[in-house]
Amino acid sequence: QVRLVESGGGLVQAGGSLRLSCAASGSFVTSRTMDWYRQAPGKQREWVAAVTSGGTTNYGDSVKGRFTISRDNAKNMVYLQMNSLKPEDTAAYYCHTQGALRDYWGQGTQVSVSS
Repeated sequence: QVRLVESGGGLVQAGGSLRLSCAASGSFVTSRTMDWYRQAPGKQREWVAAVTSGGTTNYGDSVKGRFTISRDNAKNMVYLQMNSLKPEDTAAYYCHTQGALRDYWGQGTQVSVSS
């Protein structure tokens, strides 16, 4: 019912920037809260940021002030602008939304930050 496809990952030096995109399709996408999560090797998946259907945003403490989540409901897109990247931001980043009966995840996009 819902399909999420991430893009925009890559290799960047510390202090650099990347913008991740999530293309969403399916039922009631524009009315859903959308999240970004990340998972580094050997670590648990970590919530990064969320944006409600109305545009209210929230951030994890580790990215607050550096990352910005946004959405374009006309295009069914969600973005994560990542600035001042640090090596500890290296992870696979996943787009997510919660449905009535299940969670929906994208396939992930890899972000690697070199020191």
